[in-house]
Amino acid sequence: MAVSLRSAPALEDKIVQQAASKLLQAIYEADFLDVSKGYRPNRGARDASQELRERLFFERVHWVVEADIEGFFDKVDHDWLQRMLEKRVDDKAFIRLICKWLKAGVLEEAGQVIHPATGTPQGGIISPVLANIYLHYVLDLWIEKVVTRKVSGAVVYMRYADDFIVGFENGADARRFHRELPKRLEKFGLKMAEDKSGILRFSRCDLKGSGHFTFLGFEFYWAKTRSGKLTVKRRTSKKKFKASLLGLKEWMRNNRSRPLKELATTLRRKFRGYFNYYGVIGNSDRLWSYWKASRRIIFRSLNRRSQRTSYNWKGFDQMWKTLDLPTPKVVETPYCRTPQWTLSYS
Repeated sequence: MAVSLRSAPALEDKIVQQAASKLLQAIYEADFLDVSKGYRPNRGARDASQELRERLFFERVHWVVEADIEGFFDKVDHDWLQRMLEKRVDDKAFIRLICKWLKAGVLEEAGQVIHPATGTPQGGIISPVLANIYLHYVLDLWIEKVVTRKVSGAVVYMRYADDFIVGFENGADARRFHRELPKRLEKFGLKMAEDKSGILRFSRCDLKGSGHFTFLGFEFYWAKTRSGKLTVKRRTSKKKFKASLLGLKEWMRNNRSRPLKELATTLRRKFRGYFNYYGVIGNSDRLWSYWKASRRIIFRSLNRRSQRTSYNWKGFDQMWKTLDLPTPKVVETPYCRTPQWTLSYS
């Protein structure tokens, strides 16, 4: 098995990378577009999902292109990244330092050290800002300055790290973008994951034919409200829902012998973290489903701590209240809409 030397930088390197990351962030923050949401100050994934939901609801979008970049952090081209950095950073020594981190070796089983020609430091503090710089030039500016000039309708675009969604008013524009995207990525040493990419009908005008897509752990879909009005809703994606329950089940298996108060402290933190992220408007059903399934996992796990049954459901409910374990809660507030969301209009 190969061991990545770049995945475990020395303490000194981490300190220097932290300083370099802050410096690059300060330089590029003025350049980055607002559609770039990941690894930036005062921008969270849940807030980004809410903003995207609002854009899709209010703007003239009927088609969505889903795209995934295959192994992005391993495929970043060093030469291209250096050229991008040189556009804004006039310090050769600083750029040489970054290139040194990029070319940190991989130790093979035979003892040979290989220095990759692509990729960013895995787990490196500086990797997120380098990824944003790379995709700022590869995607953000291209979509803003080139793609939007070719379309005959509106475009809605959002990117969070290497995950992005592009919505179009017209199907022909969506299909053309889907054809051109692989060529654009290939120019910069990247590849589109074909099995995770495609064009989706997403329109209030075609509710039966409108599908759903996943972004930032949420499924986005058109549906009717209780009053019968059409809206864009979000719910926890099935993949994240199952993964969260499996993670809780594994954690309980490994920790069920700990004192109950210690378990409760961590469980409160887990539940609050889950509800703080997935507690979005319209997601109550999935929140309660997660809560009920989690309670069953915890109930079964606690009853396996000994050969005797520790709890029946009545005692378990009382224990739950005594330990102040949280119940589902929608924490999201209505979005304050601002103008100038779409990148282009006809």
